[in-house]
Amino acid sequence: MADLRRNSILFFIMALGVLGLFLANVSLGSIKIPFSEVIKPFIGEYASRPSWDYIITNYRLPKAIVALLAGIALSVSGLLMQTLFRNPLAGPDVLGLSSGASLGVALVIMGSGLLPAALGLYLTSEYGLVLASVSGTFAVLLLVLGVAQRLRDTMSILITGIMFGSFTGAIVGVLSYFSPAEQLKKYTFWALGSLGNLSWQSVGILALLTLIGIIMGIACIKPLDALLMGERYAASMGINIKRSRLLIILATSLLTGCVTAFAGPISFVGLIVPHIARLLFRASNHRVLFFATLLTGAILMLACDILTQLPGTDVVLPINGITSIVGAPVVIALLIKNKKGSFR
Repeated sequence: MADLRRNSILFFIMALGVLGLFLANVSLGSIKIPFSEVIKPFIGEYASRPSWDYIITNYRLPKAIVALLAGIALSVSGLLMQTLFRNPLAGPDVLGLSSGASLGVALVIMGSGLLPAALGLYLTSEYGLVLASVSGTFAVLLLVLGVAQRLRDTMSILITGIMFGSFTGAIVGVLSYFSPAEQLKKYTFWALGSLGNLSWQSVGILALLTLIGIIMGIACIKPLDALLMGERYAASMGINIKRSRLLIILATSLLTGCVTAFAGPISFVGLIVPHIARLLFRASNHRVLFFATLLTGAILMLACDILTQLPGTDVVLPINGITSIVGAPVVIALLIKNKKGSFR
């Protein structure tokens, strides 16, 4: 009863934290906008200055929503992978999906010079890069699902995913070596990740795909609890291992793929957030842990996005750099905290 009350209070505090960081994300930047003005678009009013209204509606609000969705999607993906593989160092990119997306984008950007000018121009546009990223993710997903149908051992699937990631990463490396500086620079900027410059249509697509992935993840909560005790135990509890495994992989693929397609590959979030949620809520039950991870991921990504904006300047740091700077010390601290040198 005490744990239930404690977790309820913690959920409430974290929900307020998400709301506060979301408003702060919209308010802060090269031009500081008062909180009173930030709230106006939410209640159907215009900001006092037309420039503020334009900045909020067309740039900062979409970016804050993308940060929220990316934090939720990547964190839940990490939780699903860590439970499925019973590996605390598993993340959303463990199946090679992010590497597949990177390969698709690399082929388009670095190979655009070999295509007709009009086609090359379209493929290197916002939606062209999204299409390339989705195609690369989907290709790797089909390969992983094909392997998953043939293998009974979950760890073998993990190793296969890592091999797919290494293979696609090697191809990207070869393409980078032979690419002109301009194309290499464009790919590098994409790989650093960006939560901004998305249209409302893109934000809507990302939100829809994230919602579908979250619903699929919620449907996996019971199998996830059983899988914590091992696949044999889960099977003895009447869980269809093969079907549950495929559903978890599909949910992870959808969540990771949609974020990578629209925001680029973002590291560390999916790896560290489930561990932070476990420490905060002291729970292994996925009915608690799933939503704890969701809120923690939203808070972390919103906070990291605020750090990228450097208030008072026009400089915007890459989101991947900030998540890595924040994430690496957290992983090291978690390792040190455990006397055995590994996560529990």
